Amino acid sequence: MIKLIASDMDGTLLDSELNITQENIDAIRYAEQHGVEFMIATGRNRAEALPPLEKAGIKCAMITLNGAHVFDKEGNSLFTTPLDKKEVFEMFDILDEHGIYYELSTQNGTYTNSKESRIEHFSTHIIDAFPHLTQKAAIAMTVAHLEFFPVDVTPNLRDLVHQEDTEILKVICFDKRGPDFLGPAAKKIAKFEDCVVTSSGTNNIEINHKHAQKGIAVTHVANDRQINLENVMTIGDNLNDLSMIQVAGVSFAMGNAVVELHEEAKYVTHENMNSGVGKAIVRAIDEKL
Repeated sequence: MIKLIASDMDGTLLDSELNITQENIDAIRYAEQHGVEFMIATGRNRAEALPPLEKAGIKCAMITLNGAHVFDKEGNSLFTTPLDKKEVFEMFDILDEHGIYYELSTQNGTYTNSKESRIEHFSTHIIDAFPHLTQKAAIAMTVAHLEFFPVDVTPNLRDLVHQEDTEILKVICFDKRGPDFLGPAAKKIAKFEDCVVTSSGTNNIEINHKHAQKGIAVTHVANDRQINLENVMTIGDNLNDLSMIQVAGVSFAMGNAVVELHEEAKYVTHENMNSGVGKAIVRAIDEKL
């Protein structure tokens, strides 16, 4: 029987309006009533992950930045797993050579060297996640996103990396030309000794330390709570969820998940637009998966 649930957010727990449906909220409460802990495992940083959770009245532990920064239920930082700075400079060289836009996530927030490029590329990423949106609507959503979760603008990201007290927890890259354009750079960076490259959409890649993965973080949390991984349930939709799908005793791929997750997960639930997380939670508890 499950004792811990770790769920992705975008494309999984959140609907097209980036909210948590009432069915999902009710299912999380149902799990808690049965003594099952619910937590988030997301590529977002904590500031970006909090608003939909707070709106839904959900307070939980969080695995953020794909496993690079983990927080307890009260928001206390438990541990970070930063990238090696020497490798960060080397990946900058590769990304610059290929003309790929990128941002840095640190323990203090997310940074870009161009607000305009951020709006252009992130709006394309939103359309990839929510194809029903128009370009105009996606840009409006991106601008609104910046108002609530400002991305710090710094003219030179390399200077930020040079700061001794700054940890680089994730490098995220966007390009509307998609996998064929991002692929060559991703392959080069994937060969770095301490890096892992994943994605949360067809037009982005996400670079973390090889030990900063959702599956590793979920394992750490489970061990800390003395919960066997056979009693852990994970739910996701994209490649950055693959590691936690692989480690859990009970794993669900969303109906809208990429093929790789459908192949690896033990079960498939409904799409995020149809409260797939809530349906999976109730099924797992009622059927004692």
